Amino acid sequence: MKIKKGDTVLVIAGDSKGKRGEVIKVLPKKNKVVVKGVNIAKKHARPRQAGRRVAQAGLIEVEMPIDASNVKLIAPNGTPTRVNYRFVDGRKVRYSNKLDEVLD
Repeated sequence: MKIKKGDTVLVIAGDSKGKRGEVIKVLPKKNKVVVKGVNIAKKHARPRQAGRRVAQAGLIEVEMPIDASNVKLIAPNGTPTRVNYRFVDGRKVRYSNKLDEVLD
């Protein structure tokens, strides 16, 4: 996948279009990403005891996965860009189409 955990992305489609956030989790087999503060759903949770901690009960807001094709990576200079791969010095690196430079 071209998006990694910790990347800042811009949502380009869906209800959260235009929002920016950090990638919390990547699900490569499903081609989905979970972005902080984006695609929030409310879930009902029962009070449970896990060891000595008590899990939060009631309505919980949870970030749900969105398709990786609906996000664009934000480059270090702040512009959204598509990402490809390129080999530099025998190493595979992420490459910005828009800025024509290596990202990592």
